[in-house]
Order: sequence, then C-alpha cells, then structure tokens
Amino acid sequence: MHCDASWFQHQVLDWYDHYGRKTLPWQQAKTPYRVWISEIMLQQTQVATVIPYYERFMERFPTVEALADAPQDEVLHHWTGLGYYARARNLHKAAQTLVKQHNGQFPETVESVSELPGIGRSTAGAILSLSRGTYAPILDGNVKRVLSRFFALEGWPATTANLKQLWEWAEQLTPETRVTDFNQVMMDLGAMVCTRSKPTCDTCPLQAKCKAYQQGRTAELPAKKPKKDKPTRDTWLLILSAPNGEIYLEKRPQSGIWGGLHSFPQFESRDQAEQHLALAGLTPDIEDWAPFRHTFSHYHLNIHPLFVPLTSIPNSVHEAASNAGLWYHPGIASQVGLSAPVKALLGRLF
Repeated sequence: MHCDASWFQHQVLDWYDHYGRKTLPWQQAKTPYRVWISEIMLQQTQVATVIPYYERFMERFPTVEALADAPQDEVLHHWTGLGYYARARNLHKAAQTLVKQHNGQFPETVESVSELPGIGRSTAGAILSLSRGTYAPILDGNVKRVLSRFFALEGWPATTANLKQLWEWAEQLTPETRVTDFNQVMMDLGAMVCTRSKPTCDTCPLQAKCKAYQQGRTAELPAKKPKKDKPTRDTWLLILSAPNGEIYLEKRPQSGIWGGLHSFPQFESRDQAEQHLALAGLTPDIEDWAPFRHTFSHYHLNIHPLFVPLTSIPNSVHEAASNAGLWYHPGIASQVGLSAPVKALLGRLF
C-alpha cells in the first residue's frame, strides 16, 4: 500500500466531523434492523429517493418481527417503485430466519450475518459497524469508487483480482476506533464528493495523495464494465377489464422478472394472447395500446399492452381469479405488490 493509513483516517474523519451526514432517518435511534433496511434500499437507489420509502416501510414494519409476520404481498407493495424486487423478497426471508433462528436479533459476526438471504460481506459489515461499532471493513459502490480513484486501480473494479485488492485496501485503512464514523464517511465521500461524474476534487480531503487526481484520470477511473449490448425481448400483457371496471391480475412466480408481484397475464406473442382468450371462450375486441420499453439491468423489454373490455366474465377467469389471481381496484392497492410498468398501466385506468 502506497499510503499512510493514519493520514488517510485522519483526513476523512476530520472531514466527517465537519461535513458528514448525521441526520439521515436510519442514523437516528440506530439498531441493526434499521441500518439493515436502509442498506438494502440504498443498494441500487439514491438517498433522496430512499428516504420516503424508508420512512413508510419503518412505520409499517417497525421491528424485525413485524416484517417477518407480514404477508409477502404487503412487503412487496411497500417496495413498489424501488425496483430490484429480489431485495424485498430476501428482506422478508431474512426477517423470518432472524425470528426463527436468532430470536429476532442480528448475530455478532460478519460471517453469520452474511449467511442471511440477500446480505453479502459489505452489507453485513455496514450493519454491524454502523449500528454496533463492530470492526468490519465495507466495500459498497461508493467505497469502491473512492479507493479505485485514490489508488488509481487499473481495470473494472468488479473483477475477482480487483475485488481482492480493494478488500485488502479497505482492511488496511479501516481503523479499530471510530469505525462507525469511518465507514459512514467513506460512503458519504463517494456519494457527495467522489461522485461518478464530475467529482468535486477541490473539496475532497484525500486530494493531496489521490493518484487519479494527480494523473488527471478522475473521469476515466474507476474503469467502466466492459460493454455488452443488452438483448431485447418482447412481451404482450393482457389487460382484462371486468364490466364493473376491475382489472384482472395474477401473481407471478417467485423466480424470474417481477417475482411474487401481481401482473397482467403475460405472453410471448399477440397470437398466444388471442389463443388464451379463445380457450376461455372469449372473442372480444382487443385494443392495442402503444408499446413502450422497460429496461432491466441485463436486457430491454418491449411491452405491448392489449386492453380487453369484457361484457361478461367466463367461469374460467372467475376460477383463475380465485386461485392465483385477483380483481384489482384502487381500494386494494395497499395489499398488492406491483412492478413499475404495471402500476403505470393501471394509472391510465384509475
């Protein structure tokens, strides 16, 4: 390591004392549970977006027991709009594990916390260090960026070799004392100063020894993931509207896109959707709504909505609704988890 760890620690902790974030909702009345929920929400989402979601979530699920006891649909509903829904399914599973196996308490070690669904080494370290002051290095996206620039790491940070190197640096730099403040300030610096684009190097406490700054490479470091073209897929969504205006939704399988959420019946072609209607004894007028694109982390999905106003409801649809589906109306909105595209399409109807 080409850096004096005590200099690094002094620089960032002094900056934290003056400028660090200390008033975020999850920093008040800190518990491992409160920190955990915030860390999972913040994994793919900005702080400003997370705050209102976090406050609503904590109001409804104030304890790990409340979260464990809640139906999955309600947990997914409180996640609607945050995306990456596997995070919410894992939160629910982990809460149930904590209650069943750990008496509702987080274990003491990073290794044990990492065994819970949806929690990796860095998140486990953040939970324990931020809530209990346990010595545990962290390496979230913000910390990776700060360290990659400070040491001018070559190549994409997420390669196996680079991750190993970044963890070594994180371990060497994380102090035994004030670990809570140190881990918080490393995240703060990444979020507030050492930002992805246009970092404000003139306000950075590490500028004097930052290699990316010295080499004029802050714009190119950390190196981006080698680009692969995202594939494109198409899906047809059948929007069945009952005579009273209610809309038929069915629960999606736990795995795959929008797992566990309620959605319109989904098909791989328009023909397949029409065949499905014919099998149910329906030959209705179909309105083709304008297709639109929804992008996931690994592919683009072109969505083709097919609106079908029903004059009567055949028995087969009634039976499906009583098994895996439901008739949606705004009065039951709080009981159903919806993906962003489904929520947007329902918004056109209600």
